[in-house]
Amino acid sequence: MSHLDILLPFGLPQEDLAADLLRELKMPALSTLIGRAKAGPPQVFDAFSRVLPHELWLSRQFGLDGTPEHSPPLAAARMRALGQTPETGIWFILNPAHLHIARDHLVLTDLRRLALQADEARTLFDAAAPLFEQAGKTLLYGDAANWFMRADDWGGLRTSTPDSACGHNIDIWMPQGSGERDWRKLQNEVQMLWHDHPVNQARASNGQNPVNSLWLWGGALANAVPGASRYTELVNPFGWSRDLGGSATRIEARNTGELMTAAPQAGLLVLEQLVEAALAGDWGSWLEQFRRLEADWFAPLLQALQDGKLDQLSLIIGNGARLHTFETSKHALRKFWRAPSLSRLAP
Repeated sequence: MSHLDILLPFGLPQEDLAADLLRELKMPALSTLIGRAKAGPPQVFDAFSRVLPHELWLSRQFGLDGTPEHSPPLAAARMRALGQTPETGIWFILNPAHLHIARDHLVLTDLRRLALQADEARTLFDAAAPLFEQAGKTLLYGDAANWFMRADDWGGLRTSTPDSACGHNIDIWMPQGSGERDWRKLQNEVQMLWHDHPVNQARASNGQNPVNSLWLWGGALANAVPGASRYTELVNPFGWSRDLGGSATRIEARNTGELMTAAPQAGLLVLEQLVEAALAGDWGSWLEQFRRLEADWFAPLLQALQDGKLDQLSLIIGNGARLHTFETSKHALRKFWRAPSLSRLAP
């Protein structure tokens, strides 16, 4: 029996725009899959959760301790994926970041848009390293986007994933708990050091945002590893989902044809194409990307169900506050009295 779960972050439209956005979406295949599916009760999250609904769902599928009050403990897994081997202690992920200055607060911008080059990152890392040494914290370089800090005395620090904080006043999503004052002090020292740094001067001259801060999250014990999951294939993982999967075969597929060639038995397909547009509030791009998903994925997957190439399919669709699950099969598609509709995506 073949079963495919599809995780679609930000496939649920923003509440105040839902009616208008859904009216613009002409997606007969997805409408059929959702309209004739069995729907579970929606999961509703607090607006100030430190992890997005789809992030929490992902972390729980792979045996990580996940709660809305704390980012998933991913640092050790990310370190290993980038060639570092933490032997002991508590480690955090540090992402070089740009904080936008709003009228009376700071806003974390999407890390994907920073486009930090390896030589820039290395230079900034080398400049900041002495500050961490003076604070008694070990700093390690993973790659341009991911650095790591050991802080054994900050194990109770509650942190937020970058995407959960993106676009918001960072005061609410900053680390809280034992060590928060020490972190803010160290973070401020790095920010002052980088303020007029030649790397940022060069970026400014090229019209790029300066790298003016670090985002701390993902605290984990050195021996923490994602657990086993029910999936035999992990398809198109993105961001930190690449660090998950355990023994699952990792597959990169550009469309349903390439996916079906791999003949998944218990697969998880992650479709991340809507995330960047949703975080930026660019709903025109969101609509465009959604329509491409219809052509590349939903229409062929509907056909695969109808042809018996897939036995079951589940859609796990979220946004910043909700998560919905829809389960369907070839048998469910015969329920012609259930009209194809995207109305179930509305709040």
